[in-house]
Amino acid sequence: MLKKLSVFVLTFALLLGCLPMMSVYAANSATAKLPGNSNPLMDHKLGADPFALTYNGRVYVYMSSDAYVYNSDGSIKDNDFSALNKINVISSADMVNWTDHGAIPVAGANNSNNGAGIAKWASLSWAPSVATKKINGVDKFFLYFANGASGIGVLTANSPLGPWIDPLGKALVTTSTAGMSGVTWLFDPAVLVDDDGTGYLYCGGGIPNTSDAASIANPKTARVLKLGTDMTSIVGSATTIDAPYMFEDSGIHKYNGKYYYSYCINFSGTHPSAYPAGEIGYMVSSSPTGPFTYTGHFLKNPYTFFGVGGNNHHAVFNFNNQWYVVYHAQTVSKAQLGDGKGYRSPHINKLVHNSDGTIQEVQGDMAGIAQIANLNPYIRVEAETIGWNAGIATEATQAAGGPTSNMDVTSINNGDWVAVGNADFGSSGAKTFKANVASTVGGKIEIRLDSTTGKLVGTLNVPSTGGTQTWHEVETTVSNTTGVHKLFLVFTGSGTSNLFNFDYWQFTANTASTGTRVEAENMTLSGTYAGIISTPFNGVALYANNDYSAYNQYFANPTHSISVRGASNNTSTARVDLQIGGTTVGSFYFTGTTPTVQTLSNLTHATGSQEVKLIVTTDNGAWDAYVDYIEYN
Repeated sequence: MLKKLSVFVLTFALLLGCLPMMSVYAANSATAKLPGNSNPLMDHKLGADPFALTYNGRVYVYMSSDAYVYNSDGSIKDNDFSALNKINVISSADMVNWTDHGAIPVAGANNSNNGAGIAKWASLSWAPSVATKKINGVDKFFLYFANGASGIGVLTANSPLGPWIDPLGKALVTTSTAGMSGVTWLFDPAVLVDDDGTGYLYCGGGIPNTSDAASIANPKTARVLKLGTDMTSIVGSATTIDAPYMFEDSGIHKYNGKYYYSYCINFSGTHPSAYPAGEIGYMVSSSPTGPFTYTGHFLKNPYTFFGVGGNNHHAVFNFNNQWYVVYHAQTVSKAQLGDGKGYRSPHINKLVHNSDGTIQEVQGDMAGIAQIANLNPYIRVEAETIGWNAGIATEATQAAGGPTSNMDVTSINNGDWVAVGNADFGSSGAKTFKANVASTVGGKIEIRLDSTTGKLVGTLNVPSTGGTQTWHEVETTVSNTTGVHKLFLVFTGSGTSNLFNFDYWQFTANTASTGTRVEAENMTLSGTYAGIISTPFNGVALYANNDYSAYNQYFANPTHSISVRGASNNTSTARVDLQIGGTTVGSFYFTGTTPTVQTLSNLTHATGSQEVKLIVTTDNGAWDAYVDYIEYN
């Protein structure tokens, strides 16, 4: 979509059309997220008011569905927020490669979302926040959203991707809710589930009287509400948070036993220097309901970093024992239009707490976060898992399999491409590449390392499959793919229409030489506490019984020697069981914190496609198991 709005790209496309079978070396340029940078998180679509949920080794970012709004003459008008009736969702295990999970059709009033809207009473869905809580032994997910500035709704699901339902059929919080009187803008929810399982909802904003200096300085429009054990009800009356110079954008996180309430400082009147307009201020309390004490500010207005300002919206989160802030800025729209026009995109930068509990000023930039884990190219990778791209769009797909709300890459023309960062091909490299595609035209996928003009290691011919949602898996051989590389999939073909749609891709390892290695952080994680780690290596931590990492592997032969690199978190011995196809075939023992490689020789196991699982079953609370990778020969 964004490609077709850029004058530069349109002009370039016209030039391409004048030349027969333009070489891949004239590959199109990225829009805003340039190869090597991590911000913005995506540039093939927009997303505002981001909130981050960490779950099972992934970061899920939920956003208001910013999308260009047009004048009658086809020109793009300034953002009027009328398109914010969905929630866009992306996720990542490595902070660079983000999988597009499409949009949750939240608003359902007045036939919103073509009648598919979930909350039939709501006409808008602004500024989401999401939490997970175990209820009756099952992880449940709760998505809170604002119906414009008039109230807060909640959706529930059994996974971070849904499917979502509206359990109440009405708003959870309105101006009639006890304690909410005096809130100018009832929106921008933030949610915290405390260590004891109690949930708290923070929301509100606005200035009751912008002509009154006292009202500007102390709007008293922020609130915190205690949630019921079901997370879909309110207990008691809301408590006022007297956030000085409050404007909007409630945020909440807990650090070292203290509760940090953060918010966007307003733009009205004249401010003391401690309350800079349009920046993120924060308050600290020993209780989730306050009282909170103003402490400082930590995130400047986006204009400071990117030359285009507007409102400031953020959320603080912890992933893999590192703190981050996700926020929005008008970087993609500025790159596309030359003027942000109020259309926003998500960014992430590190956040650091000082030893005294204060927060350092965050340095926003386009570089963002360095990739924290390598990508495993030997498992199915969704085509809509994107580090960088040029020209493409995504859409809901009819392809079978894949994640909930599966998407495909579309709007593919000659010279377009997608790329992922740090694909780890191991020491033996890959022998084949396959992709699931659908097309009435056909084309090619050039498989290149490190850049659009990098080493060509294979070319996949994409045939006409008979329909744009008629899916066929096609395969080609590859060579010279060892080590860790950025992977560029460059699309070529003739004509001006969409060449093909692209669902997923996967390499097959060349196991003839030194075997196959799979990084633990690229596996599927499950269990109450399993998570990604970066020390003593990039891998996973299995903290409790039934925590595991798993992946699917095809075994042509029934006997292999299998090695695992791992460590304990202390001097005690950590045990990790190896299960193949549901059968335990051996155990690995790691004593001490220094990583070692343990090998089980000549193991006999089932053949064919099998689930390989590294699981903790004997935890006694005295140790944690750290796993780097598994390798078999």
